[in-house]
Amino acid sequence: MSSLPPLVRVALFGSFHRGFHVLSELLKGPLAQRVRVVGVATDDVDSDHVSRGRRVWAYPHSLAEETMVEQLALSHGIVPYKGRVKTDEFYHLYDRQWKPDLCITATFGQRIDARLFNWPRLGFYNLHPCIDDGWPSHYAGPNPFQALLDNGSDHVVIAMHQIDEGFDTGPLLALSEKIYVPYGATVVDLHKLTSPLAAKFFARELAKMLP
Repeated sequence: MSSLPPLVRVALFGSFHRGFHVLSELLKGPLAQRVRVVGVATDDVDSDHVSRGRRVWAYPHSLAEETMVEQLALSHGIVPYKGRVKTDEFYHLYDRQWKPDLCITATFGQRIDARLFNWPRLGFYNLHPCIDDGWPSHYAGPNPFQALLDNGSDHVVIAMHQIDEGFDTGPLLALSEKIYVPYGATVVDLHKLTSPLAAKFFARELAKMLP
C-alpha cells in the first residue's frame, strides 16, 4: 500500500491583487491538496520599510486592497508577518517554523536577500510583468506596469523567474500567455486584470515541480 507524498511547504511574500490571487490558488485551488501554506509575509503600507513611493501603493487604492492578503491569511488560520524580512527575528521564524520547500513573491515591497532565497529546496521565485523581450527583461524594476504603459505596449506577459542578488534578473522559468492592455488602462487596472491569470500560471508551473 503506497503512502501519499508529504505536502510541499510553500510560503508567499505578497500583497495587493496579485498576492491575493496567488494565495487563493494555494489555499483553495486544485493545489490545496498537494501543498501547505506555512507562512505569509505581506506589506505593511504604513511602515518605512515598504518602498511605497515607487510601487503600486503610490497609486489610488482602498484600505481593503491594502489588507486583502492579510485578511485572507487570517481567515485560514495563518498569522501574516508584516515586519522587515531582513532581520534576525524573521530569519528565526523562516528557518525554525516556516521551513519552506518553495517560496513565491507576488507584489512585495521588500528585497529578498540570499539568506532567504537560498533556503527553499525547490527554489524562491517571483512573478514579474514584462513582455517577451529577452531575459532579463528591459522592464526589470519596481514598477514594470508603468514602464510598459509609458512605452505603449499593447500587451504584457508574466515571467516566473528565480530570485537572485539582482533586481528581476534570476533565471527564467516560464512566461505566461499574452494579456492585452485595454485603451486607457492604469497601473492599478493592470494589476487587477493580470492577477487572476498570473495566479493560474503560477499554479500550473508549481504543479510541474510537485512530487
